Amino acid sequence: MKVVIFCGGLGMRLRDYSENIPKPMVPIGHLPILWHVMKYYAHFGHKDFILCLGYRADDIIRCFSPNCERPESYSSLPSTSRSLELFENDIRGWNITFADTGLHSNIGQRLKAVEQYLAGEEAFLANYADGLVDLPLPKILEFAAKSGKIATFVSAKPNLYYHTISAGQDGIVTGIRPIRESGLRINTGFFVFKRDIFEYIRDGEDLVLEPFERLIQERQLMAYHHNGFYACMDTFKEKQQLDDMYARGEAPWVLWEKVTV
Repeated sequence: MKVVIFCGGLGMRLRDYSENIPKPMVPIGHLPILWHVMKYYAHFGHKDFILCLGYRADDIIRCFSPNCERPESYSSLPSTSRSLELFENDIRGWNITFADTGLHSNIGQRLKAVEQYLAGEEAFLANYADGLVDLPLPKILEFAAKSGKIATFVSAKPNLYYHTISAGQDGIVTGIRPIRESGLRINTGFFVFKRDIFEYIRDGEDLVLEPFERLIQERQLMAYHHNGFYACMDTFKEKQQLDDMYARGEAPWVLWEKVTV
């Protein structure tokens, strides 16, 4: 299956990290988070990628295209030979389509812009490019196929450290607990779509607003409940946490390094 990755946004909440690196190229450990996301799909045999580009598209193209400069020319990649060899060996087996989907486009517009590259595909995968999970991909593919619905996404408990509260009209607090214990679930951005999804997106619409509401009305939207690891790199603090996990060798999303018996 082809994999559409939305990697053209400005990533404003990470601008305090660097204004010179687009968010998908911000590294976790030694390699860009975009590499981690793509490696996840490639690990399960899905190596045909469509990158929806926008902000600083040239940086992403230069890093991943074999026809451009070598990866070590890009400042976010390491100089160690082991990491470079790993990076180069992986992308050599990947088919990557670089699609200009506009600088200020929303996710729905970016998806519509790559519809032409999905001609003939019965279904495809999509992702926001800043989320990581330890979910074996075949599980959601089986779930989506069995449901027969047009759209499926992975839901998870939010990786936030906020608290939810209960309070009366007078402001007296009657309860407080971590948001992860509240029962709330969020859309992680890991999608499985049938090609029919394009019939639900109109010009200018974002993906999870009007189009998803239409799918809900027709009972065509499914959520796969994942209770394992999920993390999103939205802020510099979250980047540091992921870096620390990776450095300690405790990165649950690195399924390609897990040994099965």
